[in-house]
Amino acid sequence: MAKKSKIAKYNKQRELIAKYATIRRELKAQGDYEALARLPKDSNPNRLRNRDGLDGRPRGYMRKFNMSRLNFRKYAHLGQIPGVRKASW
Repeated sequence: MAKKSKIAKYNKQRELIAKYATIRRELKAQGDYEALARLPKDSNPNRLRNRDGLDGRPRGYMRKFNMSRLNFRKYAHLGQIPGVRKASW
């Protein structure tokens, strides 16, 4: 599990991105890059590192399920992820 401070920072950054999304879109359309540069750096969605929604693990993230490969495997074996089952051929 990730440190609680990292998870808190991730959540704060997601809020910043949502807050400045419309402003950022308008400034890009106008081509006002100076005003865009004055916005908070963490409001840029490119800086966001995807993390596991359950425990905050930053690596091995699966976008479709919003979890890391470890939690995906755990919950898939338990049958708790709808539409996912172990392959056999």
